[in-house]
Amino acid sequence: MQTTLEILTHPLLSDVKHGFFTRKGGASSGLFAGLNCGRRSTDQADMVQVNRARVAAAMGVPQDHLATVKQVHSATVVTLADGDDIAAVRDVQADGLVTTRRDVAVAVLTADCQPILLADPQAGVVAACHAGWRGAIGGVIEATVDAMRSVGATCIKAVIGPTISQQAYEVGDEFMDNFMAEDPDAERFFSGGPQGKPMFDLPGFGLMRLRDAGVEAEWSRHCTYSDPQRFFSYRRATLEGQVDYGRLISAISL
Repeated sequence: MQTTLEILTHPLLSDVKHGFFTRKGGASSGLFAGLNCGRRSTDQADMVQVNRARVAAAMGVPQDHLATVKQVHSATVVTLADGDDIAAVRDVQADGLVTTRRDVAVAVLTADCQPILLADPQAGVVAACHAGWRGAIGGVIEATVDAMRSVGATCIKAVIGPTISQQAYEVGDEFMDNFMAEDPDAERFFSGGPQGKPMFDLPGFGLMRLRDAGVEAEWSRHCTYSDPQRFFSYRRATLEGQVDYGRLISAISL
């Protein structure tokens, strides 16, 4: 069994410890083969704990200082301050985590949605954001940036990690119409696909939202759908008729 983790990093965040972890190097098997870090998956709980422990070690924090929330595609953001109970945050329904603590790594789980890691190293603020289409149009990106600024961030940089690319993200006409009703400027993120249906550019939309919020941002340009050896993908698992899927983890710390 391969135990060497594969951790993707980006030069834009070179001043902080961060990583977009692929599925390589994990203890899970079957549908979840590799580094499945999703507690809410049907994977064996002890294997998920082993995987998360490996991530915590790679991030240089104790296992119980790898902070995640109960993601619900919302625009809710939690700020983890000194003295806060890290374990309690795990059950809070939210999709963004901000911290100024140096003993914690904040993380999000994804399987096609955007994992966004953000940092202002000089101000000592980092954040992790889970932004699928629903969260992105609902304002989770802006809410995360606002929460960072409320604790002192002024010059924020962000990287969108592995996510589903436009060439793999076919949606329906109703999806496009509803999306554009929420944000008329989003039309440019849809194009015609090979089946005549719209194809949605999720990372392009995320980059626009980040940059409009005054954040310097890039996408890692890794597509979760098209690389099954490295990434879990909800859409790929669904199309293949699988009953569940693994969750990738992305983490950042000061």
